[in-house]
Amino acid sequence: MPFMEWSEKLVTGVKECDDQHKKLVSLINELYDAMKQGKGKEVIDKALDELVKYAGYHFTTEETLMSKYGYPELAAHKREHEYFKNKIKEFLDKKAKGEVTLSVEVMSFLKDWLIKHIMGTDKKYGPFLKEKMGK
Repeated sequence: MPFMEWSEKLVTGVKECDDQHKKLVSLINELYDAMKQGKGKEVIDKALDELVKYAGYHFTTEETLMSKYGYPELAAHKREHEYFKNKIKEFLDKKAKGEVTLSVEVMSFLKDWLIKHIMGTDKKYGPFLKEKMGK
């Protein structure tokens, strides 16, 4: 059973964003599997790097769509993205200094934040963007 499962509860209705959310779930699962299997530092670092880069790409996609269509809660949404990026940066900085390692606690943060963010904040933009995009 995967660490995090995609479900219909996570669907926003904006296909591009939903597809990217599915990819984020997959990347979290890959990272978790590498950690649980005791894979080497290089494998874990590569998986973590890919997750961080893809999250940034996804945030840019969402923010671009929201900006393009005048989403009224864009500023608040960006703040949530910034919070996530800052937490990950803190973790990566501590990891680079040898102060922390990838742990179930970090994985739980990734999973919990993503689920809460999608089900809370992202679900709000779904109907708005679908209407504006004519889909």
